Amino acid sequence: MITDTIASKHLGKKSELAQNYNPTLLVAVPREENRRIYNINSSNLPFDGYDIWHCYEFSALTKNGLPFTRLLKLKYDCKSDYIIESKSLKLYLNSFNMTRFELSVEDSLSVCKSLIEKDLSEKLKTDVCVNFIDDNSNKKIILDNYTELTEIADTDSVNIEEFKENPSLLICTDADLKEYRLKFSSLRSNCRVTHQPDFADVFIYYKSNLHIDELSLIKYLVSFRSEYHFHEECVDMIYKRLSDILNINDELAVCALYTRRGGIDINPLRISKNCKINDFAFLSDIKVFSRCGVKQ
Repeated sequence: MITDTIASKHLGKKSELAQNYNPTLLVAVPREENRRIYNINSSNLPFDGYDIWHCYEFSALTKNGLPFTRLLKLKYDCKSDYIIESKSLKLYLNSFNMTRFELSVEDSLSVCKSLIEKDLSEKLKTDVCVNFIDDNSNKKIILDNYTELTEIADTDSVNIEEFKENPSLLICTDADLKEYRLKFSSLRSNCRVTHQPDFADVFIYYKSNLHIDELSLIKYLVSFRSEYHFHEECVDMIYKRLSDILNINDELAVCALYTRRGGIDINPLRISKNCKINDFAFLSDIKVFSRCGVKQ
């Protein structure tokens, strides 16, 4: 697939660390190929949403050689034609490590922010918002109103044998109109290029007079364990499969908070255009630190 060829520029290969700022390291991967496979029309997406990245190890130098390190947050619209390939982003950000900027840290951060926004926006052909966050200013938010699926489904006698994505596992029945907030802490898929495992907490909200059987939802999410996709693609697919079995006017949101790999985590959010939920508003400015190894 052409997506794999593009994404393999750096992935799975030995890479030398750049000694100076180098935007040519960035690689943009098209979304279209995977979305087309799952009948997601890129020109008329069934959802809104964002891809939110946290880069925990951004560091550079002032003009006098004083190093500074920050948590970098970037955000761009899921309507963009491209995603950024994660290793290329890491290599690009590492190219700032030995690059000198302005005399003060504040001025240096301002220059870095402008450069990163410009480079990513040009590469992805969409507006990319970049902010630097002081780790100490982050608040720990726990989505207590989301119920862990394994706590409400009868898993004692279940026998799970499907480990390739299979929407036929989902069971939906009529019910009273209700809001559902569900969490699954054991999503695992694999990088489509390196085949290394990726783990995430998945949060699902829907408001409907249909009810998705919780055990069937667990079985469906477990069926990703032998899939090979980028994070963004997995959330696209989960959203699409759930929207296919719900009513067209139902509210639906799917968010995956992936664990950190190589100092970077990726947190895709897909939300129906009519959805009024604000549970994930925190993604606009701060991060849920759940199982990502961050202590407050």
